[in-house]
Amino acid sequence: MNITMLKESLAQLNIVTQCRRYGLSLWQCPQFLFVVMGIIIIFTSIFSYLLGVHYIANVETVIFIVLIIAIVLFIISYIITRSFERLAEASRMKSEFINIVSHQLRSPLTNIKWTFELLTSKDLKVPTGKVEEYMENVKENIARMVELIDDLLIVSKIEQGKVPISKKEVFLENLIKDLIERYRIFSEASGIELNLYFQEQTSQVFTDPSLIKLVVENLIDNAIRYTKGPGKVEIKLAREDKRVLFSIKDTGVGIPQKEQGYIFQKFFRAENALKERTRGSGLGLYVCKSIIDNLGGRIWFKSEEGVGTTFYFTLPIK
Repeated sequence: MNITMLKESLAQLNIVTQCRRYGLSLWQCPQFLFVVMGIIIIFTSIFSYLLGVHYIANVETVIFIVLIIAIVLFIISYIITRSFERLAEASRMKSEFINIVSHQLRSPLTNIKWTFELLTSKDLKVPTGKVEEYMENVKENIARMVELIDDLLIVSKIEQGKVPISKKEVFLENLIKDLIERYRIFSEASGIELNLYFQEQTSQVFTDPSLIKLVVENLIDNAIRYTKGPGKVEIKLAREDKRVLFSIKDTGVGIPQKEQGYIFQKFFRAENALKERTRGSGLGLYVCKSIIDNLGGRIWFKSEEGVGTTFYFTLPIK
């Protein structure tokens, strides 16, 4: 987890990478502007000192005045830069939102449109045996749209701070077993072995079962989806002091190191995931982190591209 945090911090210091992420030129990029303003502050401080020494005999007074000026200028530049950064981030997120949502909705809607045009065509006769297959395709595409809309509604509630939390005693082992059975057909069809390992009497926590179920569903779904069979997905539960540790390890495509700092950001999807054309909105991990944070836990991951990924989260027992 500390390594991941260090990588995130280093990624923030890379001005060129940050500017590319916002899709801005250097002179429009908040981080670059902050550096420029820092240089201006340094030269202003030096000039103020030289000017002060010329007119004020007491050197300590001059230094004090220069420090005050530098601090005030730094605070002003920081506030301005942060404002620009928030605007740039909002613009980037808006563009990504439009691109992702339009793409995610367009594909299933197009499939549904073609299917119904085929079924209602007077020129083409669909074999009776194929009708059921086409209707299943329609149901699957509708489910994809419902999933995306549900994710957007959850994100909206999270950002407005309106996610209801109802805590009670939960046996994570039982909750996870039920989810594994639900995903068993999906994993077997993909040639992926799905297993759960746990220590006795370690899975009882005081938390919100519906929210934890949503987190585990997202993590299992991702692990299977990004593992090209044959492969393995291993889920483990263990106790660490006054917390329960959940981990899920896959042998999937992994996350490129240069992109690991952004993985919990809203709408973010790694390049290799896009190349694989794996379905997803880029909202699942953002939702997971928000929920775990709200429940008093922590979530992190370790990943190597081409080898696999392991996600972890902890929850307080009480």
